[in-house]
Amino acid sequence: MTSVQGTDVDIPTEDGVADAYLARPDDGRPRPGVLLYQDAFGLRPHLRSMADRLAAAGYTVLVPNVFYRQGRSPVFELPEFIDPAARPELFESIVPAIQALTPELVVRDAGAYLRWMAERPEIADGPVALTGYCMGTRLALRTAGAYPDRVAAAAGFHGGQLATDAPDSPHLVAEHITAELYFGHADADQSMPPEQMERLAAALTAAGVRHRYEVYEGAQHGYTQADTSAYDEAAAERHWAALLDLLKRTF
Repeated sequence: MTSVQGTDVDIPTEDGVADAYLARPDDGRPRPGVLLYQDAFGLRPHLRSMADRLAAAGYTVLVPNVFYRQGRSPVFELPEFIDPAARPELFESIVPAIQALTPELVVRDAGAYLRWMAERPEIADGPVALTGYCMGTRLALRTAGAYPDRVAAAAGFHGGQLATDAPDSPHLVAEHITAELYFGHADADQSMPPEQMERLAAALTAAGVRHRYEVYEGAQHGYTQADTSAYDEAAAERHWAALLDLLKRTF
C-alpha cells in the first residue's frame, strides 16, 4: 500500500464554501479521482479513514461536507460510537439537513465538486468515479445522471429510497447515465426493499446502463460504517473488494 497524505480543503460553490477532506498518495503523481459521498452522519474521522484507504490503493479521494449550508464539519455533535437506537435525538438535527438538500441542490453542488476536481494537479485528467454510502448513494446516482461526461463509474452501498414512486425518485435519471454502476444493497434494510431493488435494476436495464447489484445477506443499513452499531466487518470488506474491482476496471 502507498503512503497517504490527507488535507482539509475548501471548495467554492454557488451557495458558499464546502469544507472537504482530500486524501492522496504522497508521491505527488496525479491519480484518478474519486468523489466519496457521505452518509447522514457527515464528514468525520471514520470517513477520513475510508478516504485514506482508497488513496492508499492509488486514488485521489475527495470527501465533501454536503451539509455545508448548515455549517462546517462536524455539523452534528456525534459520539465516538454511533448507536441511533441509544441516541434517537441525533436525528432531530440530521433529518432536517437531509430534507434541505434537495435534488436541485445536490446537482448544483456536484457540479462545483467536479469542477474543483478537474482543476486539481493531484487528480489525473479525465472522468472521475463516485462512491456513496447510505444517503450518499442517492447523491452518487444523481451526479452520474447530471454529469455523464464527468463520471466514468459509480458505486453505492446500503443506499435507501433509490427507486420510489416519487416524481423525483433517483432511479429516474437512468436514461442519462453513461457510467458503469455497482450497488451493494443490505438485505436487512427497510429503506431499500426488494421491490425498489428490482425497480432500480429494471430502469437501468431499460436505459442500457452497465450495472450490477448484489444483496449482502444479513447486512444492515450502514454496514460499512465502523463507528456505528450497524457495522458488519465481513460485509464491509466485501464492499471494499467490489469497489476496488470497479475502480480497476474503470481506470
